[in-house]
Amino acid sequence: MSKATQELNARLTRVELELAAVKASLTKRRSEPWYRQIVGDFAGDKDHREIVRLGRLIRSGKLKG
Repeated sequence: MSKATQELNARLTRVELELAAVKASLTKRRSEPWYRQIVGDFAGDKDHREIVRLGRLIRSGKLKG
């Protein structure tokens, strides 16, 4: 087997392993609902806090939307 063929086989093997790892990673993510994946993303964000506050006011009828 030529050196070029051996190098190509080694590269292909590495790509196949990396692809398997990516697929496994994607499968893990899908097993959990999207909203669980983003829990805490807005923790401490002042703009998000203001949006929530205004939403509560709108729902309670104290602020017109």
